[in-house]
Amino acid sequence: MNHPARSKARSAARLAAVQALYQQHMEGTALARLLDEFHQHRLGRTIDDDDFDDAAYADAEVPFFDDVVRGVDARKDEIDALVGSKLAAGWNIARLDKTMLQVLRAGTYELIARVDVPAAVTINEYVDVAKAFFDDGQAKFVNGILDAVAKDAR
Repeated sequence: MNHPARSKARSAARLAAVQALYQQHMEGTALARLLDEFHQHRLGRTIDDDDFDDAAYADAEVPFFDDVVRGVDARKDEIDALVGSKLAAGWNIARLDKTMLQVLRAGTYELIARVDVPAAVTINEYVDVAKAFFDDGQAKFVNGILDAVAKDAR
């Protein structure tokens, strides 16, 4: 059964999770402080940004957001190894755009840990997240990497 409100809430949570992971990556923010900051100042707010067409943190499913951020943080080495194994020869995690890396980490976490979410849903959702930051070429890259991860993970 399709739950549009829940779907929208999870989409918002995924976008917020990628942004939180990016902040953690760039600033080294401690996990507890990062989650607290997002709970206090971002989740539950709307985004005034033309790039995010009505994507509102107001609707984000907070437990799902927490699970993705905590899960990526706890399993980063495993996730990076899995993503790295799917990159073309000559490429590695360090060469990826920092935002792209967080999209792939969050998507990979969901594929390996959230078996309650169908793989196709996870892949499509993170392709949509990628489109918020990148052009269609990079969104296709996310699709390819996450599809390859899903084949191993599920």
